[in-house]
Amino acid sequence: MPLLPHSIINSSVSFFWLMTNDYSDFLPQLRASTEQLLKTLDCFDRAQVLAIGDLTLDEFITGQVERISREAPVLILRYENTRQLPGGGANAVYNLAKLGGKVKVAGLVGKDDQGKALCGIFEAARIDTAGILIDSQRPTVTKTRISGHARQSVTQQIVRVDRKSDELPDLDLQLQLADYIRQQIPTVDAVVCSDYGDGVLTRLAIESAVVPGKTIVDAQTDLQRYSGAMLFTPNLPEAEQAVGYAIKNPQTLMQAGRDLLSLTQAQKILITRGDEGMSLFERVNGEPIKNSPPPTFTCENGEFHIQSWDIPPFNKTDVFDVTGAGDTVVAAMTLALCVGASGWEAAVLGNLAASIVVRQFGTATTTAEEMKEALKTMVDE
Repeated sequence: MPLLPHSIINSSVSFFWLMTNDYSDFLPQLRASTEQLLKTLDCFDRAQVLAIGDLTLDEFITGQVERISREAPVLILRYENTRQLPGGGANAVYNLAKLGGKVKVAGLVGKDDQGKALCGIFEAARIDTAGILIDSQRPTVTKTRISGHARQSVTQQIVRVDRKSDELPDLDLQLQLADYIRQQIPTVDAVVCSDYGDGVLTRLAIESAVVPGKTIVDAQTDLQRYSGAMLFTPNLPEAEQAVGYAIKNPQTLMQAGRDLLSLTQAQKILITRGDEGMSLFERVNGEPIKNSPPPTFTCENGEFHIQSWDIPPFNKTDVFDVTGAGDTVVAAMTLALCVGASGWEAAVLGNLAASIVVRQFGTATTTAEEMKEALKTMVDE
């Protein structure tokens, strides 16, 4: 398939590729939208979301190094503490709740202490856990990171132990989960599918979850399984895998946005691009989209028009850990769309939320109040 230079109406591609990675050029757009963005953040607590995902418990065990073992060439640690946090699809669920959304979760945990711990974390965050089913045949997906440190040195991870099953859930459980999803969809504003490939989002679950105009998908592979969802949020490697070619310049980026819209039949595609920011692609009917600046690119795809916006990274210097930042983007975008934000406004707020959590180690969350303060600080610079 040929690339797109012939179909791009806005021809200043190379210029914009450079310009949108310069935060200072984006700042006037941000300032012009600040009042509306703050109003959107104030409404996050009105959103009701059903989050379906591969629920994972992230476990962090830390100790002080004492000596080398006589039994084997390994370290002996004196145990200090254990932390347990939501990971995988559970991190997306937790982010939605911490940002103020009213959240129902659907997924599976094992009949084990890790499953109880994860449910306890959710319940403490006022997340409705009625949709979490117990799978007695498979363990709760758990990733245990063991880290050590000397008396005056930084803590470093030594090994990670993963606990999971490669088998699919029993058919009865799949049917129960799909039935719960169908029952809840009329009661929520949005459905989030957080697919980490651990077996919760089977064909039956996906068929129940995909609703045009309501479903948001964060999946690592096989995006076409969710055809008809409203929004997909692949990162750059996931987008390249889906389209089958490298995204290395403005032309291939625009091509990928167009191909992903066709592949998924989505209304919107957000490609997160790490330290190059993110790019939003949206189907349009030819009329300007409200509460959005002029698009970076505009093109036709035969059947529909596409507009796209490039959003630069808001934080390139204080990045300590990007783990789980994609879940934060999805959560903030979802709540924003639920309360009437445009795709561009939702992407900006997703970018803002991610810029806060990457300043922390491990999977992290932020709040609407923290986002408001960060936004005010940015526009006052």
